Amino acid sequence: MEMPSDSVEKRVISFDTRAAFQEQLRECISKAQITLRMFDPNFSLWELGSTQMDTLLRRFLSHHGKLELVAHTNAELERHAPRFARLLTDYSHAIECRLTAPSLKLLTDSFCVADERHIVRRFHSDHLRGQAVYDSEPDTQVPLERFSAIWAETVPGLHAGTTGL
Repeated sequence: MEMPSDSVEKRVISFDTRAAFQEQLRECISKAQITLRMFDPNFSLWELGSTQMDTLLRRFLSHHGKLELVAHTNAELERHAPRFARLLTDYSHAIECRLTAPSLKLLTDSFCVADERHIVRRFHSDHLRGQAVYDSEPDTQVPLERFSAIWAETVPGLHAGTTGL
């Protein structure tokens, strides 16, 4: 569905603090209606186990959204995100968590794409500098292609009932 060009204007927001990253991530997730695709080496700064993030993700998933998540390791989520574990149990039909192949362990960026039109990305997972772009399908095309390529090189990761969850 193509939106008329005068109906919504592209917004670009740069950030360089943890609080600003998390604020943009929450805004991006709150805009999602159909798909969320997320990649981060370990999701340690994403606060996926927080009450606020749980509320946002439950709202998204309860309206038939689909979440695809890829990481190098699930250790952070397993140890520090019990709410995310419950979310995974409650919405196992709508969440797929995957782990990268060893050949991809050098990837260090971090991004969340919502509905193929909103993106929050950190340029390197060790740093907080990044950018959020809203209402711009062209800005999500390359990251979505990258996500598809990463996804093709993954194995199943977290699932409901995983030991430690």
